[in-house]
Amino acid sequence: MMTTFRGKGVYGAIALGRISVFKRKEASVKRTHIDDIEAEKARLEAAKENAKAQLQEIYDKALREVGEANAQIFEIHMMMIDDDDYNDSIVGIIENQSVNAEYAVAVTADNFSEMFASMDDAYMQARAADVKDISNRIISCLSENQDESAASDEKVIICADDLAPSETVLLDKDRVLAFVTAFGSSNSHTAILARNMNIPAIIGVGEELLKSVRDGDFAVVDGYSGEIFVDPDEETKTRLERKRTEDEEKKRLLQELKGKENITLDGTKINVYANIGSVDNIGSVLANDAGGIGLFRSEFLYLESSDYPTEEQQFAAYRKVLESMAGKKVIIRTLDIGADKQVDYFNLAKEENPALGCRAIRICLTRPEIFKTQLRALYRASAYGTLGIMFPMITSVPELEKILSICEEVRNELKSEGVEISDQVELGIMIETPAAAVISDRLAPMVDFFSVGTNDLTQYTLACDRQNAAIEQFVDTHHEAVLRLIEMSAKNAHEHGAWIGICGELAADTSLTESFLRMGIDELSVSPTFVLKVRDAVRRCDLSKY
Repeated sequence: MMTTFRGKGVYGAIALGRISVFKRKEASVKRTHIDDIEAEKARLEAAKENAKAQLQEIYDKALREVGEANAQIFEIHMMMIDDDDYNDSIVGIIENQSVNAEYAVAVTADNFSEMFASMDDAYMQARAADVKDISNRIISCLSENQDESAASDEKVIICADDLAPSETVLLDKDRVLAFVTAFGSSNSHTAILARNMNIPAIIGVGEELLKSVRDGDFAVVDGYSGEIFVDPDEETKTRLERKRTEDEEKKRLLQELKGKENITLDGTKINVYANIGSVDNIGSVLANDAGGIGLFRSEFLYLESSDYPTEEQQFAAYRKVLESMAGKKVIIRTLDIGADKQVDYFNLAKEENPALGCRAIRICLTRPEIFKTQLRALYRASAYGTLGIMFPMITSVPELEKILSICEEVRNELKSEGVEISDQVELGIMIETPAAAVISDRLAPMVDFFSVGTNDLTQYTLACDRQNAAIEQFVDTHHEAVLRLIEMSAKNAHEHGAWIGICGELAADTSLTESFLRMGIDELSVSPTFVLKVRDAVRRCDLSKY
């Protein structure tokens, strides 16, 4: 009889096969009295070095498979092993209680894990699993046990209570059809790694999963809906098998486009870039062969923080994304807080219509100290790659003049401090208000590029609140007025030596690809998973008929 479990799909794909319940070899930790404390501390140090050597090997594997940004968690694990507080706790227990290192590590792991799990911040809660992971590795090294591989000798669906990041990376992708976990969160590095390794995955199904499934049970995993069907009926099996076949054929055809140019049948070239909101998304950008990053949403650094991110914190994130893209263009949008993206510590006043209120560049210009901190971090990071800085919600020439003046001020400050910055940073604006589109002939000479934010441009042009589901029927994303504003902006950009891209949702609408190219759009920036689909659409266009 079919049993259905539901969790959160973290990678959309279909898998059918037998279940293998992941049995982790847990080292049995007993409390043992130790007479030679110094020898026990030396044994601990040797185990830590062995653990770091293992993590280095895992890091190297992750670097090849999911890219530098996603492999970074294993660098963090190596640093966590050397964390002073963590080690002081372990050594203190050994010295004060005269106990074995295994016991000291296990107690410290429980204490630190509980501390992280009790925090309000979701990111910090996810670190509880990281502490457990490194501690189990050290205990394994102390006990001279080797971790079991999560993969079996045949292709299987792995079912587990949870998977540590290192266990996820060590999965043999050629032998794993999918994995399903009882616990875990979408913020965990395990979920992030699963997405970037293209492994169908469902997390957070609940503890009933492991009470019900057995090795050898046949199941179907639907990573789109977050469902796993154990012992599926024929109708369910046939339906999802057909969906998987269709998905695989589409993906196979698109994969053949990797390494190919974004060029139309008549020879017109265009850039296809990716939109991301986090450094963690870079693996997906590279895996989908994007030519660059057309929109890095820097506001997520603010949304994921409990206080204003410092210059150093921002610099580290921007540098990482630029280095990871290895010279490919990265366009970072300055913070776009406000409207539907509220942050408590900004203490923004309650507004009747926040979409028309103090948001994005208006916050930057009324709180220049926040703006300058971000610009300093951006310009400092520019030395590590090819950077473009993009300003949202522009409506007037005086606004842009003020922005450019602050940019010049920040550049001069950094140079006077002897900080290395690039002289090739492109500055651009988003065309997302009708005002910006209408005066684009005046704005274009002041910048290097435009990027059209079609979501807001549609909202403001049609006077339809994008958050109001009740008026969805009135939101025509193909409205002639919206398309005319885009075409007007493209014409004015080219006449004044600027290039123009689209980074809103319409960029991925392949029914409009040919229209956009005919308008003269130079770049389309989409979610990473749409890159190859848009490339396919571009390669099917023929502009010679116009």
